[in-house]
Amino acid sequence: MDFDAVVLGGGIVGTSIAIHLQRRGLAVALIDRKPPGNETSLGNAGIIQREGVYPYAFPRDLAKIARYASNRATDVRFHAAAMPKLVPFLYRYWHHSRADRHAKIAKAYSTLIEHSVSEHRELIEAAGAQSLVRTQGWINAFRTSKAFEAAMAEASHWQDAYGIPFDVLADGALQAAEPSLGPALRYAIRYSSAESVSDPSGLVGAYANLFEKLGGTFFIGDASTLESGWRVTTESGVVTADQVVVALGPWANDVTTKLGYALPLEVKRGYHMHYAAKPGATLNQPVLDAEIGYVITPMVRGIRLTTGVELGLRDSPKTPVQLEAVEPFARQTFPIGERLDEAPWLGRRPCTPDMMPVIGRAPNHEKLWFAFGHAHHGLTLGPVTGRLIAELMTGEDPFVDPHPFRAERF
Repeated sequence: MDFDAVVLGGGIVGTSIAIHLQRRGLAVALIDRKPPGNETSLGNAGIIQREGVYPYAFPRDLAKIARYASNRATDVRFHAAAMPKLVPFLYRYWHHSRADRHAKIAKAYSTLIEHSVSEHRELIEAAGAQSLVRTQGWINAFRTSKAFEAAMAEASHWQDAYGIPFDVLADGALQAAEPSLGPALRYAIRYSSAESVSDPSGLVGAYANLFEKLGGTFFIGDASTLESGWRVTTESGVVTADQVVVALGPWANDVTTKLGYALPLEVKRGYHMHYAAKPGATLNQPVLDAEIGYVITPMVRGIRLTTGVELGLRDSPKTPVQLEAVEPFARQTFPIGERLDEAPWLGRRPCTPDMMPVIGRAPNHEKLWFAFGHAHHGLTLGPVTGRLIAELMTGEDPFVDPHPFRAERF
């Protein structure tokens, strides 16, 4: 029960870290309260967003802010009772979202994003998980020419600045690519360098199996029992280690606060539901209905409908009003049938106000490491973060400059 390193958190980030450390000769324990891939990593749209060099910003347009303030938008909702706690965080988020600041953030963030597909592919090959992967990209679709033209300008900028390729699907090309889509979606951009998976939880499970084949050990345990020295209580007993990595996503502050850190981590909540496709209907890749704010994506379980953002306290009860609001639009867009889940799934995206993850050594503990705050790109950046943390922990030259992601920036 004595290890070189303990990784707290069995999502895509923690599991990827555990693999890379185990590969480098460390004896690694991976600890979570559930089997790998059954919390935040379970519920996303399954997209590895190679194009996502600009992390999702807070709107700066006053008309859009006013629309969200009404709390009737389909893509963003908020809990009024949570606002006193969230407003300071949201102000900092708005501050960092100014165009010049956002561009500077993107320059640093792109150094992670550029390796997202290649690092996943390497682990997918090693884990034998190729059957879960689709390589044709994903579709950002629009109902109006105005919204489409604005997105085209953005995509062209990404292409010029960062070499992100895209295809334009107009004049019937969208329906040719996805024949089962209805006529409401008229224009689209396909980001062809991205990839997607048909079972995000299954992918994490495959990575966890690879970790165990490499000699690593997974434990069911409670990360909040972490004590200095590094000791963690699990169902199998107390695990000790020389180093510890906190990769707990939205629950990271439960541990870091006890250790004396005050990091600005909040959550964007979101929901999903699976549906049967009606006879003869097919969906080949994820499709974002951009002006309404939901994604439909083909999964092993069925067609997954994922919502936009719900701003609320992390542990507040489910309020899936967004799912109810967008489902009628999704039914017009694609012929979905009955619901396949007993209840909507609620997930929590861990977010920092500058939209970048915290990756690196803890400032006040020599053998404590942080890897969380990946917001909408946890699946995208899991393997990249895993390699970067492992290189830092073992004294290798890091393949990405870790400086922009250090905890000290706060």
